[in-house]
Amino acid sequence: MTLGIVAALHEEITDLLAEMAPGAHVESIGMRDYHVGKLHGHDCVVVLARVGKVAAAATTAALIHRFAIDELVFTGVAGGLAHGLSVGDIVVADTLVQHDMDASPLFPRFEIPLLGRDTFASAPPLRDALAKAARDWLAEEMATQVPVALRTEWQMSAPRVHVGQVASGDQFVSSAGEVSRLRDALPQTLAVEMEGAAVAQVCHEYGVPFAVMRTLSDSADDTAHVDFPRFLREVASHYSHGILRRFLTERRA
Repeated sequence: MTLGIVAALHEEITDLLAEMAPGAHVESIGMRDYHVGKLHGHDCVVVLARVGKVAAAATTAALIHRFAIDELVFTGVAGGLAHGLSVGDIVVADTLVQHDMDASPLFPRFEIPLLGRDTFASAPPLRDALAKAARDWLAEEMATQVPVALRTEWQMSAPRVHVGQVASGDQFVSSAGEVSRLRDALPQTLAVEMEGAAVAQVCHEYGVPFAVMRTLSDSADDTAHVDFPRFLREVASHYSHGILRRFLTERRA
């Protein structure tokens, strides 16, 4: 079994690549480096997809065709959309939708033309294992990986794991008006980002099980631009590395 691990930003996989380095090799395809090797006893291909739906879809297709992956996990950050979510919370997707897909009046809004569906479901075994690893990491390791000063600064009092819908689109949602419109259109959606639903569609079309995990960096409104690079470097990178390490270790046990 070969697992593809994908992220949109380098900081989200830096530590995984460092762990993988001994014995790994790199194949360059379509301006992307695919790192092939072992991680915690698993055959893995780790790759930086870059940002956006096209980049994510192209990377996913290459993983399937060139590396014959059996399953895929996408890790990254997102903006919280639903009320009651906080910075530092984790959303594991059960379904994904492209919030900027609108081929109406030919097709209903959000429906993918010729597929007859607007959402794609993640694989329950992967989803549940990822959610468990996230809960365990928050409970047992997060406090040592993210210093209390940072948690206080980012108001991360008691981060939680949520399982629910994630929406993707080729725009960085960063205003209260955009958030309000998305909440009205997709009231069940928990978080918004820029890649997951494209990965989900490609995996659906090829029958590859997948899961998507997102660390909430903001509330996708007028505060979404506030020191995002620092949050990515000092908080989200530890989330991705720690949770995926735990996910791989627990699956091997």
